[in-house]
Amino acid sequence: MKISLSENIRMFRKQRKMTQEKLAEALGVTVGAVYKWESGQSFPELNLIVEMADFFDTSIDVLLGYHMKDNRLDSALERINAYCKTLDQTALTEAEKILGKYPHSFKAVYGCAEVYLVFGVSNHDTNHLKRALELFEQSRILLSQNEDHRISEITICRNMSCALFLLGDKEKSIELLKQNNAAGILSDSIGVILSVFMNAPEKAIPFLSEAYVKGIFILLDVILGFFFVFRSRSDWRSAMDIVTFGLDLLRGIKTDVEHDALEKAHAKLLVLLAYVQTKSGMQEESVASLQKAKNIAIHFDSLPDYTLKNMRFAEHQEQSMVFDIFGAGASESITELITLLDDQQFAGQWREISDNE
Repeated sequence: MKISLSENIRMFRKQRKMTQEKLAEALGVTVGAVYKWESGQSFPELNLIVEMADFFDTSIDVLLGYHMKDNRLDSALERINAYCKTLDQTALTEAEKILGKYPHSFKAVYGCAEVYLVFGVSNHDTNHLKRALELFEQSRILLSQNEDHRISEITICRNMSCALFLLGDKEKSIELLKQNNAAGILSDSIGVILSVFMNAPEKAIPFLSEAYVKGIFILLDVILGFFFVFRSRSDWRSAMDIVTFGLDLLRGIKTDVEHDALEKAHAKLLVLLAYVQTKSGMQEESVASLQKAKNIAIHFDSLPDYTLKNMRFAEHQEQSMVFDIFGAGASESITELITLLDDQQFAGQWREISDNE
């Protein structure tokens, strides 16, 4: 706690254009006393502080320069997170104060566990990692209090696994991940630990492949979502860039041997490309993109294949199948996408191309 009484006495005195002699006279003290107060050599007695606050028409807190910290839980957690950004050790001291005040609060325990994990990971500090592990375990018990949708038992277990791994218990770390790998949500971490750190690349393949496939299709969904964001802003440059990124991604992960579920994604991206080309005055290019999308759709629909057998890098994905909400067929998906774009001129352009045999 910083007290700036000496500076404030001098500031308030000068604001009133008073000399040290005049202030001393007003308070009934010596000039030497005022000098020592302002130079920080001594502090006035409490009754004189009260009298000065009244004389300067201010509060005692303001005169002292004291600012009360907001110690409500949310504010305290925000403060320690700010300390973490610069690895300021004050975060750890403040975390223990929070735990002392809120020992049975999920938000407090989980928030402080994250702080200890940050310091433990950054400095490979065994004590901090052990404290993080202890607090994460405690937060699992308190999980029923959680109101943050971003946090679940899986989140907690991933953090605990990280602490265990850095403490040298790789087996327990990976076992915890496997026990909580619902829908393959932790397959990426499992695969990396097995392949990189446990010299078990063959065991890692199923997990890495699962994470890879999920990651690609999550990314394709995100690209679609961002496209509609940029469309709402008429930001055609960004829309073009993100569709081009998606097409480049597909080119990088697909073999040219046979068609599979990736062709549907390819056809939809070409429709988005055609749409933004139309909006950018590139009519000939737009027609060419739609024609290519039509050809891919016909090829796919002639012998639908929802597997990912031609996806590069992912192994043993012959049994994986991909469906989407746009429809079973590629042509059906294109029609649904064009309906969502809600542009009569563009829809007419597609009808003309699709009807032209």
